[in-house]
Amino acid sequence: MNDHITIGINGAAGRMGRRIVAAVSSQKDMKLAVALDSAGSTCIGQDAGELAAIGPIGVPVTSSSDPFEAPDVMIDFSVPDACLHIAHICEERRIPLLVATTGLTDEQKETVLGCSQTAPVLIAPSTSTAVNLAMKLVRDASRAAKNISDGVDVEIIERHHRYKEDAPSGTALKFGQIVSEEMGQDDHVHGREGRTGQRKQSEIGYHALRTGDNVGEHTIVFGMLGETLEIYVRGHTRDSYAFGAVNAARFLAKQKAGLYSMDDVLGF
Repeated sequence: MNDHITIGINGAAGRMGRRIVAAVSSQKDMKLAVALDSAGSTCIGQDAGELAAIGPIGVPVTSSSDPFEAPDVMIDFSVPDACLHIAHICEERRIPLLVATTGLTDEQKETVLGCSQTAPVLIAPSTSTAVNLAMKLVRDASRAAKNISDGVDVEIIERHHRYKEDAPSGTALKFGQIVSEEMGQDDHVHGREGRTGQRKQSEIGYHALRTGDNVGEHTIVFGMLGETLEIYVRGHTRDSYAFGAVNAARFLAKQKAGLYSMDDVLGF
């Protein structure tokens, strides 16, 4: 019997991938078994531990196109095309899959969701524990706010590092989805410019900032006449996402085929 949960990481050479390598390596009940990256990566062949600045661990970064031994759980922190590639592999081989890649189109999301027919799949706009707690608070606030007679204006402000390729963040969009589900707004507005006219009650506004090495901040503003409620969450380091992913992988390793979320991991 294997004493460890074996983990594969798709996108292991990226900024988040390296932090997950370090996080997995720090767990007594886990072992990194597979470190994958794109075939064109300059990191192919390098030791994943050395890339993560924790010293050699004997696991080289290999191409996601090459054969690999199935881990107990695959964690995907990559880009949409690479996510789809590994999702197909996990579907065929029934490997539990944690998807933390953002920027997927609706069609790509449907493809990933389809994998849950044969394998456990957890899709997480954010693996941060604090962010997911904030999502619960936003849902509770939205549920109460829908009964305020004068109306509530909801705006979502997010900040991330200059290297992030999608905007708004997947986490910001998830916050907006939660608000929309509870309060009914169906007009998602991304930034404002010019003479936009009076704000509509049907709007949820999104504002994306890209600055320096910011690992992630989200502010959800509930604006009312005479008062304001803000729910704010900030990551200090990428380790908040890495250790959240580790906890989610530990949960996913025990599940049957199906679709899961961070709510299931945290017991909400």
